[in-house]
Amino acid sequence: MILALESSCDETAVAVFDPARGLLGEWIHSQVALHGKHGGVVPDLATREHLRNFPPLLAAAIKEFGPGGISRIAVTNGPGLAACLAIGVAAAKSLALAWKIPVSGVNHLRGHVWSPFIALHAEAPADFSARLEALLPHLGLIVSGGNTLLFSLDAVRKVTVLSSTRDDAAGEALDKGAKLLGLGYPGGPLIEVLAKGGKADAYDFPRGIGRRDELDFSFSGVKTSLRYLIERTSPAEVAARLPDLCASYQQAVVDALVRKTGAALRQREGEYRSLGLSGGVANNGVLRRAMEETAKSARVRFFAAEPRHTGDNAGMIAFAAWADPEGVASAAGMELRIEPGAGLVARVS
Repeated sequence: MILALESSCDETAVAVFDPARGLLGEWIHSQVALHGKHGGVVPDLATREHLRNFPPLLAAAIKEFGPGGISRIAVTNGPGLAACLAIGVAAAKSLALAWKIPVSGVNHLRGHVWSPFIALHAEAPADFSARLEALLPHLGLIVSGGNTLLFSLDAVRKVTVLSSTRDDAAGEALDKGAKLLGLGYPGGPLIEVLAKGGKADAYDFPRGIGRRDELDFSFSGVKTSLRYLIERTSPAEVAARLPDLCASYQQAVVDALVRKTGAALRQREGEYRSLGLSGGVANNGVLRRAMEETAKSARVRFFAAEPRHTGDNAGMIAFAAWADPEGVASAAGMELRIEPGAGLVARVS
């Protein structure tokens, strides 16, 4: 079995995965309420909370499944907040030394790459490889607060990044938009709730890069457009039309994501067999429905990460460590030269 640790930002998470049975246990401590008081993630507070919360989470996992049953440890080693990552890596390497078992680093984004397939494995673990083979090549969209990118997964499970954002990530744009509107943190879910009572076509916000053959994303324009609109609108009118503003703003972000995904499918029409959606923003209902329709139109199967595996979680790290051995880095001499926004290649010595 694989014991996985995740601490890239403000979620402390532990999971145990058995290739023959699937995820056997997941433990997570969220810091959303703590950071919400400050309007966003405070790195020093996040680091302190990881120090506080890893011991009880690991104790719960070890009490139920180990250490005798654990044969390997996987830990997120980037991208993310360096001090937060350091806590997880230190804990993983300490356990590996004490138990005399191997430890390896897993790139956080590779966890998101594989998260839509966790449920597929759970349905029939013994048949997973054959079922996955029938779904490749695969096109995936990762949408989170720090990353927005399209990637392909080919027949030999090689990941190729097709496009990314040139400025803000989609989740970042939603959170910053919510802040401009005077909402709390995290802003994306609050915008979605308010948008349910508004009209998505009430305001015409930009949809990013308009060229059909260009797959890169851009969300700085929609954020700037909202700021200018608020500046020339009275506070009373903003308050009165808040649902319409949220619905229109959210729709602009969703449209940009869906249009670029559709363009990527058309560029290799008939080649992709499946479409995936993952990352924290994948929990947005409007986006999930739109992506599902996109997959249906392209006649490919659609896989979205389950809600518990959309945000930062250790389950996807454990699964990626098993499903994607080429993307796993040896922990021998592993250095924390982590850069926020780093690509799909782990930063190790």
